[in-house]
Amino acid sequence: MDLAGALRPAGVETVFLGFGPPPSPAQRAEAEVLGKLDWADAPLDWLVQDESALARVPGLIDDAARRHGVDLLQVNMPTQAAGLETDRPLLVVSHSCVTTWFRAVRNSGLPPGWEWQGELNARGLARADLIVAPSQSHGEALRACYGPLPRLRVVLNAVTTPEPTRLPEKPIVIASGRWWDEGKGGRVLDAAADLTNWPVRLLGPTHGPNGAAFAAENARLDGELPHAEAIALMREAGIFVSPSLYEPFGLAVAEAGRMGLPLVLSDIPTFRELWDNVAWFVPPGDPEELAVALDRLASDPHQRRRLGEAARLRSRRFTAEAQAQAMLSLYEGLVPVPAR
Repeated sequence: MDLAGALRPAGVETVFLGFGPPPSPAQRAEAEVLGKLDWADAPLDWLVQDESALARVPGLIDDAARRHGVDLLQVNMPTQAAGLETDRPLLVVSHSCVTTWFRAVRNSGLPPGWEWQGELNARGLARADLIVAPSQSHGEALRACYGPLPRLRVVLNAVTTPEPTRLPEKPIVIASGRWWDEGKGGRVLDAAADLTNWPVRLLGPTHGPNGAAFAAENARLDGELPHAEAIALMREAGIFVSPSLYEPFGLAVAEAGRMGLPLVLSDIPTFRELWDNVAWFVPPGDPEELAVALDRLASDPHQRRRLGEAARLRSRRFTAEAQAQAMLSLYEGLVPVPAR
């Protein structure tokens, strides 16, 4: 949505084609302000048991492209590109995928019965005219799983949250994520919360559409809140933490950085790439080390101010304007703009 909004001044019109659980009325209204919205009666790849459940997806995409007369197709899951018969230029964005997730979170390949996911992703990536990853680290993870991918480009995600005036901080550690996803490190953070001096609050859903669930014993679960409420809570916190094992980009971290929160992050490739020298890094999966880092930072207001300001400055790299310009350049390479 943010990218579509940032592209409008350049004259790019967007048609949204959605799959999976339908949007809320508010989400639908937000999309329709920015472009046309179609919703397809077909599932997302990670919510089905086999490839046959996705058989209708290529035809639905091709049909929507014809009906709306689009010049270029951008799909946000590689599996959606597999089987497309369109002659329109095709740009595939990989925001995440199950193969790279298992490699990072479980240190394994796909489990039995999931191999079709990797094969379908590979076919979709091979079908693309260009591939976009939201970080160099995720691009390297894709190459490690799928081969050289010479048509892969990196375009960093954007943070549209404005830089607010910091409120007087409260002695709270805050985190945000989809906690039903074990890759977010919720269990590690909950264990660390039993050892920290400051209370730990977790924002975000605890039950996923795939049936996964997360429960905490030590941290406070605030659940899924409207974005404005979540941002207001984050503004008051003293520290932001992300113990993730897998992050292709990490939008919540970037939002926290934009607000000037000091960051305590798991030492994974994406966070090192984006936040090196401006965050406190801890070994992933280690609740004791995480608790030590949180307590040390909690006891050092000067360090919190220093890291918070450094994170704010770093977050200025992730602008909607920069993302839109990078994507527009890729679009124009696929669909040349007529001379005026």
